[in-house]
Amino acid sequence: MKLHGIQKMTLLDFPGVVSCTVFLGGCDFRCPFCHNFELVDGTAKPVMTDDDLIEFLKGRKALLDGVAITGGEPCMHGEDLIALIKRIRETGYKVKLDTNGYHPELLEEILCGGLVDYIAMDIKNSEEKYAVTCGLDEIDTDKIKKSISLLMSGDTPYEFRTTVINEFHEAEDFDKIGEMITGAERYFLQRFTDRDTVPFGNLTAPSFDDMRKYAEISRKYVKNTELRGVE
Repeated sequence: MKLHGIQKMTLLDFPGVVSCTVFLGGCDFRCPFCHNFELVDGTAKPVMTDDDLIEFLKGRKALLDGVAITGGEPCMHGEDLIALIKRIRETGYKVKLDTNGYHPELLEEILCGGLVDYIAMDIKNSEEKYAVTCGLDEIDTDKIKKSISLLMSGDTPYEFRTTVINEFHEAEDFDKIGEMITGAERYFLQRFTDRDTVPFGNLTAPSFDDMRKYAEISRKYVKNTELRGVE
């Protein structure tokens, strides 16, 4: 399996775990605000194989405790992703998975197998605005709702998270998102930040006051709602 990037150490990507982050290519979505669009459109070339990663991990046991797998959308890789997770776990590391929730069948296999220690799932927007926020004409939101249900009914620690952008989100969206994830373990609102790889160049971040307002709305549904990217 080919990997398209690696961050050799991070204290931020895997809660409570010193980890590295590996990036897989490809995604079903075309989110205009994506920070890793070079992984989506194929611009980013592979930098290592899974064999290379395992050799790297064997030499980092004194420094790292976990591996965060992100993308792109890792679940697009199906059984290859599961094989990669198993190899990482056999090396003695904890595994965190980032996902957009559009592959509930694979997610269910991963959860039922106890293959990961933590999952972060993106909630892009309210149901009626999901497709446009993902850069698509249409989307099967039943897949998203199935993945939400799997996480909330399972035993694997998880979080939901939304990247908040002025051009896509307003206060009423967070009531509707809240209804989708009522009673979730934790929910993070991430303030959009721009960078050169973001595919659409006219997007803006909400004010700090708006972010706090959206968090207060969300706490009606998910008590443990926190902000990221708001200093």
